[in-house]
Amino acid sequence: MDDQVCPRCKTTKYRNPSLKLMVNVCGHTLCESCVDLLFLKGSGSCPECNVPLRRSNFRIQLFEDPMVEKEVNIRKRILRDYNKKEDDFETLEEYNNYLEEIETIVFNLSNDIDVVNTNKRIEQYKKENREIITKNKSRVGREEYELDELIEEEKQLEDERRKQLQQIEQENKKKKMREKEALIDELMSSHQNAAEIVSVYAKKAEQIQEEAKVVPVPKATQFSTGIKFSRGGQQGFLPVPKLDEGPLYSYKPLLKIFDGPEPPSEEEIISSGYIKHIRAENSQEKAGGYTATYACQRALQEALQGLYD
Repeated sequence: MDDQVCPRCKTTKYRNPSLKLMVNVCGHTLCESCVDLLFLKGSGSCPECNVPLRRSNFRIQLFEDPMVEKEVNIRKRILRDYNKKEDDFETLEEYNNYLEEIETIVFNLSNDIDVVNTNKRIEQYKKENREIITKNKSRVGREEYELDELIEEEKQLEDERRKQLQQIEQENKKKKMREKEALIDELMSSHQNAAEIVSVYAKKAEQIQEEAKVVPVPKATQFSTGIKFSRGGQQGFLPVPKLDEGPLYSYKPLLKIFDGPEPPSEEEIISSGYIKHIRAENSQEKAGGYTATYACQRALQEALQGLYD
């Protein structure tokens, strides 16, 4: 929690659990309040690198390392144009060289290395491969699926982690209140030395604070879930979790209980001539399960309602 801090106002996640860090194309983070203050007119410069930025380009930081956030954004943007597949190349060596070129571009833009020439290189590639880029944009690549999957997974686990931390904080506050009330009661009713009583309760309070500080801190080189940024050669989606199967469903007819005389069956309604006084069902009503015998049976039950409890 101490690592999540706004570099401008120094507000931490520990002091403000509702803190939202936002990031732009430069990769430097700011809290939501600082973004609203610095970019009130819609545009401004980054407080750390002075790069011109726009308020509309800020987005909520999903990853705890801002460099990972920057690399994810650049990689997604580059893969929209560098969307060739292995089938588009004649040899495996050409395809590997193409992948190496993508990684070089992402690395240069993520670390601000030779940015001008790298952007010229991208524009030249887009001009030379305009038709292939347009064709491949119609089908979403597996890389984009995996990135979206990892982002969604990281977001869900971060929400769960935030709820757990809030619950732990509430429990610690309740413990402190109970210890304080117990200390006051002990001082009022006990005949022991007040300094000894306060010393015992001070040790308990320190223990509670030490337990509250035990929060796992993820490494900066990976997601907080422990999943590395690149899946390597892994193919396919995440495995479907197995569910414990219960006993198979078996149909049992509905047991009807009548507190009075049992209504006539469908055969009795037809044979007795009651059906003549009921409008016949049309094809749509019949498809929905409605029949004229049901209406007649209900009308007879309502007519003899006084015989039922």
